[in-house]
Amino acid sequence: MGERGSPSPPRWHRWGKRVLVLIVGVHLLWGAALILLRFVNPPTTGVQIQRRIEAVFRRVAYTKRATFVPLRRMSPLLRHAVIAAEDGRFYQHYGIDWDEVQKVASQSTENGALGRGASTIAQQLVKNLFFTTHRNPVRKAFEFTLAPMAVAILGRERLLELYLNVVEWGPGIYGAEEAARYHYRTPAATLDREQSARLAACLPSPRQRRPARMNDYSAAILIRMQQAGW
Repeated sequence: MGERGSPSPPRWHRWGKRVLVLIVGVHLLWGAALILLRFVNPPTTGVQIQRRIEAVFRRVAYTKRATFVPLRRMSPLLRHAVIAAEDGRFYQHYGIDWDEVQKVASQSTENGALGRGASTIAQQLVKNLFFTTHRNPVRKAFEFTLAPMAVAILGRERLLELYLNVVEWGPGIYGAEEAARYHYRTPAATLDREQSARLAACLPSPRQRRPARMNDYSAAILIRMQQAGW
């Protein structure tokens, strides 16, 4: 009697390989996109596409105000305020602030509920470029793998430049230049310390918050800036 062929691998094994190939493939595509973004400014983002689709379903007009400006044409005070507010260790970590992740995890365990987020600027850029604002564990997992890639490929200065130009800063308002003009009728280059802190204070919830109402949080940001020597 002839030898039987080797048994076929289990179905879960075949599907696991397919999923792995898919994950590697999309990471290669995103990596290629990040390489391109070193030299080319993005014409749109995942969040902007999300807002356009939402406008269609709600049957309302879609508005988009976005003017890309280089980092040198933004007030250094805004740059410092955003780092102080969103990612105080921006220049120390490589896309993921593990100290902050551990702190948030500990707080969540103690409180018995999901705590505040610990997203770095790199993670937020990845979310804005490639995903939507909807929270889900799959997106978060991709953020953890793509954020270090973004730091390595883009470098910190280009990463920060992209973030400050694509981040949502109000309904239909994207980037520092339009945020400065919309809220303060001034270009991003001339924002003062108080204005910068108030704009940075809006970033966690830009469609609901307004700079004029951010008294307590903007004051805390100003203290952080002073402590950092800014």
